Amino acid sequence: MSKVFVHALYDDDDKLKDGARKVRELGYSIKEVFSPFPVHGIDKIMGLNRTRISICCFIYGVTGFSLALWMISYMLVYDWPIDIGGKPNFTIYHNLPSWIPVLFESTVFCAAHGMAITFLLRSWLFPGVSPKNPDPRTTDDHFLMVTTAYNDQDITALVGAANATGAVEITKVESHDSHH
Repeated sequence: MSKVFVHALYDDDDKLKDGARKVRELGYSIKEVFSPFPVHGIDKIMGLNRTRISICCFIYGVTGFSLALWMISYMLVYDWPIDIGGKPNFTIYHNLPSWIPVLFESTVFCAAHGMAITFLLRSWLFPGVSPKNPDPRTTDDHFLMVTTAYNDQDITALVGAANATGAVEITKVESHDSHH
């Protein structure tokens, strides 16, 4: 028998959480959850590990701060020092308070753009490549939990768990390709 995906469609996020808990209690893993909005806590219920994207954000922020500090100090201290209002620009530490807005904005700019690009690359979301959403109702008001079954016993257990937790629709989708 080929691999079968059991799609359990829910009309409420609390029912989805109950269904996910039930599936995990039975010892099965959840392949994916599709939702019209973020469901808080579903990642822990699914057993997903914490991401390391916050570390990337810190690195991007430090990079933006460092580049801005280098740029400002080079331009205002070494390349073109100008006496403005009696304040000489010969030292970095005398001028640092006036550079804070630029340093902050550069930090936020690099962190935000770096995070967005990292997320898109990590999620494999590129322009022109649409994610494979098996049910368009999940973009409106339904929640879909996709689980993997390898035999008839798995199918029976997963369908039973979905029925017991209030799934409004359950479908079995056979897969013959290796992309799922």
